[in-house]
Amino acid sequence: MNDMSQILDLKQSQNLVMTPQLQQAIKLLQLNNLEIAEFIEEEIAQNPLLEKEEPKESNEPSDTPDKAESKQEDFDAGSAMAEMGTGGNTSFDKLDDAFENSISRPETLRDHLNKQLLVSITDPCDQMIGALLIDQLDEAGYLRSSVTELSEKLGCSTERLGKVLDTLKQFDPTGIFARDLEECLTLQLEEQGKLDVPTRTLLNNLKMLADHDFKKLAKTCDVNETYLGDMINDIKALNPKPASDFDHMVVQTAIPDVLMKKLPKNLGGGWRIELNTATLPKVLVNNVYYKEVASTATQKKDKEYLSNQLSSANWLVRSLDQRAQTILKTAAEIVEQQDAFFNYGIEFLKPLNLKDISEEIEMHESTVSRVTTNKYIGTPRGIFELKYFFSTGLVNEAGVTHSAESIRVRIKTLTNEEDTQKILSDDKIVDILKAEGIDIARRTVAKYRESLQIPSSVQRRKQKKNT
Repeated sequence: MNDMSQILDLKQSQNLVMTPQLQQAIKLLQLNNLEIAEFIEEEIAQNPLLEKEEPKESNEPSDTPDKAESKQEDFDAGSAMAEMGTGGNTSFDKLDDAFENSISRPETLRDHLNKQLLVSITDPCDQMIGALLIDQLDEAGYLRSSVTELSEKLGCSTERLGKVLDTLKQFDPTGIFARDLEECLTLQLEEQGKLDVPTRTLLNNLKMLADHDFKKLAKTCDVNETYLGDMINDIKALNPKPASDFDHMVVQTAIPDVLMKKLPKNLGGGWRIELNTATLPKVLVNNVYYKEVASTATQKKDKEYLSNQLSSANWLVRSLDQRAQTILKTAAEIVEQQDAFFNYGIEFLKPLNLKDISEEIEMHESTVSRVTTNKYIGTPRGIFELKYFFSTGLVNEAGVTHSAESIRVRIKTLTNEEDTQKILSDDKIVDILKAEGIDIARRTVAKYRESLQIPSSVQRRKQKKNT
C-alpha cells in the first residue's frame, strides 16, 4: 500500500490586477482636455451624483453656503492644487507599463502629416519647426502665416525654416502647405509632370480664368483654344483644398491642454505652468442629493446602486485631480529642462528623453509617455505637442550633449558632400565627428549610416565612380 501524503506549499507572488477603475485611471491619463470634457459629459449622464459647474465670470457671486455644502468632492482645473510645483501622490506610476488602453479615433490630417514629418526629418530642431508649421495650416490646408513671423517666434533663420517648409510641401496630400491657390495647383501639376510654360502662365492668370475670358487667356498663354481647354480640364481635376481629403476632421490649430506664461520680475521671473481651464469643466459630487435619496431607499439593490454610484463619482474626481497634477509635474519639468529653447530659440533645444523626466519627477517612463502624447502646451513660441521636446542624445568628454538625430543628419551631410575621389570610411567619419566634439564609436556610426540607408564606403565608391 502506497503512502499518501499531503504537502502544503505556500508561495508568495505579486501581480497587478487591472480593475475597471485602474483601467479608467489609465484612460484618463491618455486623454487630452477636449476628450476629457467629452468623457465627463458621458459620466454625468450615467451618474446622478455627478454634476458639472460651468466656469464663472469674474463678476459672478461665489457659491452659497447651501451649494458649498453639497460639494463632498470636487475637481477644479483652476484650483490651487493645479499649479506648477504642486505635489501629489504618484499612484499612476504603479500602473502596468505593458497595458495600453488605446483610444480608437480617425486619423486627422495632423496625425497624417506628423507621421511623415518624423520619417522625413530627423533633426529635432527641424522637427519642432515642422510641428509648428503643421499647426499653422488653415482648414483648406494652406499655410497663410508669414515665414518671417514664424522664424522670429521660433528663434531660427528664415533660411532654415524655408528648407523645412520645402520638405513639407512634398508631403501627401499634394498641394499641402501652399501659400495660396496658385501654388497649391502648381504643386499638383508639377507632380503630374504637366507644368509646362503655357500652364504656368495660366496659373498666373487664374482671375482671367474665373472671368471666363477664354480668348484673351488663350492669347496670353500663347496657345489655341483647344489646348487651353485641355489645360483647364487638367486644373478642374485638381484638389484646390488638400485638407478636404480628411473630411471627418480637417486640421485646425491645436488647442493647448497646458498653458505656459512668463512671470514678471517682481514675482521672481521664470515660467508659470497651468492647465487650460477653458477646456476643463469643474466636476462636483452632490453629497446632499445622495443623502436625500439614500434616506428614502429601502430596497437592498437601491442602496447598493447608490453606494456604487457614490464610489464611482468620488473615484472619478480623485482621478481627475491626480491626472491634472501628473500632467503639470511633467510639463513643468519639461519647461525647466528646455528653458534655453524658450528663452533663446530653436538652436538651443536640448536633447531629452523620457527617462530624464521620469527620474526627476519620480514616475515611470510609461506614465510620462502617456502624459506627453496627444497633449499640447501653449508657449510664447507657439503650440507644441509635449512629446516634441524629446530626443535621444550622446555626451562627449566635455559633458556636451548631442542628439542622436542631429548626429545622423551630420553623417548624412558628410557622405552627401564627400569628394568622389576621397570616399569617407566609417573610421574617417568617426575622426571628423571627434574633431567636432562628438565622441562616437565606429559601430555607432555604422548603425546610424545603415539606418539612413547609406551604403558602405566601398559601395559608395563604386556608385559614384559610375555616375
